[in-house]
Amino acid sequence: MADAPLMPKATAVWLVDNTSLSFDQIADFCKIHRLEVRAIADGESAQGIKGMDPFTTGQLTRDELDKAQNNPDHKLKLAESKIKVPTLKKKGPRYTPVSKRQDRPNAIYWLVRSHPELKDAQIIRLVGTTKNTIEAIRSGQHWNSSNLTPMDPVTLGLCTQIALDFEVGKAAKNLPPKPDTEGDVTLIPASETQGFTPDDLSSPTVEKKEEESADSVFANFPGSKEE
Repeated sequence: MADAPLMPKATAVWLVDNTSLSFDQIADFCKIHRLEVRAIADGESAQGIKGMDPFTTGQLTRDELDKAQNNPDHKLKLAESKIKVPTLKKKGPRYTPVSKRQDRPNAIYWLVRSHPELKDAQIIRLVGTTKNTIEAIRSGQHWNSSNLTPMDPVTLGLCTQIALDFEVGKAAKNLPPKPDTEGDVTLIPASETQGFTPDDLSSPTVEKKEEESADSVFANFPGSKEE
């Protein structure tokens, strides 16, 4: 509803109750149908709606109302708002100063090497480039690939550290979880700590050595020697 007052039905209720304007004038000002204004006047519509004074909201002046009440053909006009609401600009590609555009390929090279988890859309948001350029640098088909040097985009002034950390953290959430290897720790086999193989442990030579070592231990006890 272009050029309509705030809360048009509540404004119509107030105008019906407090002015001598015709139904057509109120309908035209509030941008509603004439029959709806008539229903409001008859109490058949807008029951329970509290009227809103267009003077307190600055949408109508007293002079404009007097003109309309004195002339049934006069159409009410909204008062110009003293507060200018800025129009929101559509978000377009990130602008990069001309002096820093030559450093952009080096920054992209650093991002694809240091943070391969970043998606193309994230790199575009950080340094303001195109998907084709990212793909060319990632595949090594960029026209200046041999001279590219990976450089941090933060130090180059192409993005802030906060923006970089945010995109890296966002990409890390989409990575698959790393396998948990802490519960797979086992004891080191004796063959590794003692230098024996399983075949050596079962050989007669080892058993003989164990017997000889036992005889040599008990030989030192009193009474163990034959008299």
